[in-house]
Amino acid sequence: MKFLKVIRFDASDDHVYEAAARDDEWAVSGCFSFALLEADALVGKTKQAFANGFLAIPSFGRATFTTVSDIGPGERDALAETLADHFIERYGAPGPAEARRAAEDELAFVAELCAEKPINTVFTVHRELAEDGNIREAFRVVQAPGEPQHARIWDIAEHGE
Repeated sequence: MKFLKVIRFDASDDHVYEAAARDDEWAVSGCFSFALLEADALVGKTKQAFANGFLAIPSFGRATFTTVSDIGPGERDALAETLADHFIERYGAPGPAEARRAAEDELAFVAELCAEKPINTVFTVHRELAEDGNIREAFRVVQAPGEPQHARIWDIAEHGE
């Protein structure tokens, strides 16, 4: 199965987010964490996390970039358990079964996002608060700039008699 993993190109996330994710952590959209925030709470680093941050697991820090990676069944199950525990502790999920269902839904969403993408595809996320109060979320694949750079290192020349 494919899943998102945090990739850090530099240390900028340390300055942009209240808590930055670590390189190579698994990641989900994390849009759920903004569901109960009022528009006037979206300022500063919270606004940056809302607008552009994936949620990393297990640190629950934010990351600007993620990349598609393979995840094994054992890792995926541990991820679901950690996220379910987070739903109970941080968001007051009514019980383990409900928290696990919510975690599975979040993981399934990410797996579907990655399913048809090649390994190492880089994603960003953009969110905005619509006038109706709903959160709009869009994912973008980051393409490498320009044509692939190749350098010719030798030529083949035919020699006559």
